[in-house]
Amino acid sequence: MTDGFDIVDPDDVETERFPESGIRHRKLTEPLGCAEMRVNALTLDPGQATAPHAHERQEEVYVALDGGHVRVDGTTHEVPAGGVVRIGPEPVRSIRNESAERTQTWLLFGAPPVGTVDDFGEYRMPEE
Repeated sequence: MTDGFDIVDPDDVETERFPESGIRHRKLTEPLGCAEMRVNALTLDPGQATAPHAHERQEEVYVALDGGHVRVDGTTHEVPAGGVVRIGPEPVRSIRNESAERTQTWLLFGAPPVGTVDDFGEYRMPEE
C-alpha cells in the first residue's frame, strides 16, 4: 500500500466463500487501502444469486463486468457488460446470474464504509 493511491490485481487477493451460499468473493477494501468506501469483487456461477438484502445507511454501486441481472424491490433488471448500477440504502437488492453457461463477475462499492471488512456492514434481510 502506498500513500494516496494503490493498484490491486483482484487475482492477487484470496478468494473467500460466503458461508451461507458458497458464492465466491474477494475483499478489496483493505488491499486498496480504502478509508471512505468498501470494495468487493463477486463471482457468480450460473444460476447463483446473492441473498436479497438492504443496508441501513450504505449506498452501493455495482459494476457488471460480464453483464448480468440485478433485482431491486422485486423487479429484475438486465445489466449489460460494463453496466453500472447505483442503489440507495433502502431498496432490497440481489445480484443474479441467470445464464446457464458462464460465470459473471461484479465489482461492488459501498459508501460510507459501514461495518468492517470482515462483517460486510449493516444490512438487513427482508422478511419473506
